[in-house]
Amino acid sequence: MNKNNLPIYFSIAVVFGILIGTFFSGSNSNNLIGSNSANERKIKRLIDYIQSDYVDNVNTDELLDGAIAEMLDKLDPHSVYIPKENLQLVTENMQGNFVGIGVQFRMIGDTITVISPIKGGPSIKEGIKAGDRILLANKDTMYGKRLQTAQIMKALKGKPNTKVDLQLYRKTNDSLFDVTINRGKVNIKSVDVAYMLNDSIGYIKLDRFARNTYSEFKSSLDNLLEKGMTDLVLDLRGNGGGFIDIANKIVDEFLEDDKLIVFTKNNKGDVNESFATSKGDFEDGGLYVLIDENSASASEIVAGALQDNDKGIIIGRRSFGKGLVQQEMDLGDGSAVRLTTARYYTPTGRSIQKPYKKEDTSSAYSSDIESRYRNGELFSKDSIKTIDSLKFTTPKGKTVYGGGGIIPDHFVAVDTSSYVPTIFFRPLNNFAFNYVDANRKKLANINVEDYIKTFDKDGSIFDKFFLKLKDFRVSQRTRNQLKRNLKTLIARELFNDEGLYKVNQPDDKMLQKVFELEKQ
Repeated sequence: MNKNNLPIYFSIAVVFGILIGTFFSGSNSNNLIGSNSANERKIKRLIDYIQSDYVDNVNTDELLDGAIAEMLDKLDPHSVYIPKENLQLVTENMQGNFVGIGVQFRMIGDTITVISPIKGGPSIKEGIKAGDRILLANKDTMYGKRLQTAQIMKALKGKPNTKVDLQLYRKTNDSLFDVTINRGKVNIKSVDVAYMLNDSIGYIKLDRFARNTYSEFKSSLDNLLEKGMTDLVLDLRGNGGGFIDIANKIVDEFLEDDKLIVFTKNNKGDVNESFATSKGDFEDGGLYVLIDENSASASEIVAGALQDNDKGIIIGRRSFGKGLVQQEMDLGDGSAVRLTTARYYTPTGRSIQKPYKKEDTSSAYSSDIESRYRNGELFSKDSIKTIDSLKFTTPKGKTVYGGGGIIPDHFVAVDTSSYVPTIFFRPLNNFAFNYVDANRKKLANINVEDYIKTFDKDGSIFDKFFLKLKDFRVSQRTRNQLKRNLKTLIARELFNDEGLYKVNQPDDKMLQKVFELEKQ
């Protein structure tokens, strides 16, 4: 926004701020900003004055968007404004699908390159393969322009059953070919991977709690049970949450009938409780839940419900601490507001919302993670501050604490030995892609297990990569980590997320803790 517009922006924000108490109080419906209210007329009059009389030309739509965002900033860190240009993407992520051609892509040089066609999507059905370059879309040139992601998505996404004509280049046989794809619904997967860690322990990595998450999770759970799973590792690290009812359905798979999962309380004191049913298929199985400082919201509902019901073992670091419930409300012009309407509590009565001040900005609130790093909490459980007045007891006598996140039963510190400076990220990713792209035929028939055992045993591939780093001074520790990272990134190019997680498994400190506890 132009700095010259800031005084107007804040003036409108102040007007909205004055009205906010009336707007959300609910004490008198006649005071709401309705179609004929004095408050609405006041806002409209101010905008009219700006449009007709202000000394400079201003974009009043932009001013209003900024004012609404500023107003919501005064409430809590999770009440947010969603402009109409962002709403579709937000909705797609929450619903777990979008309409398009169904490819994961990356700009390699100045060309859109398919990293992977998405399973079940239109592109994979039409024979699109990893490594294909998209040159034309409906006769529009897509290479040589350094296109932004939004421009690419606009060309590839669209309405269901609309057609897009593509011209592609395939490096493996040095050929150009044309294909027409009917855009269709493409699933945004919630389960990154699901596989057996050994003969008895299954592993499910859950990325989000979207509308399609439970069905994906249930399918993965059933598949692992068929393979003989008796214990499950549910990985919620980095999972920022989503729909509460989806989290409840997943918890229901683990808890016996009538066990309390979560309850919410609104500004009127109304309490809404959610209980487990008799539908659970893993009520008798062993369970480990992995969390970290980026596990939030619905992830914390799952971890808190299981911990408070003495089900399973929580492993990792204190979770984010988001105990506020949002409801999305349409503003009538294609934009929406996600407004906090209640707080949620774990079965013992814990609020896991971390403290915040209404004047805090979102960035200040989020910097709590940096504070944890500085005060040593990410490295030692003893550095986690607890408050005796927020102490609760589970049915089996375990002490748990409220006041900011879920504290794990077994703490695992951040693994600093795996740290690689960000300066190496681009060289690693580029080399991994180029290596796979140049050797697709040779690598076509290898499976992930053989790859893990045999890849680059003599170190020759890594040596080629390291030659490109001749201008860098690299310690032996960093060199060893770069070698591990390169193997992981090449596995991701070859086998998608399954390769990434399986190659990383031996170095995963939290999974090592699981195996340690299993032996005990």
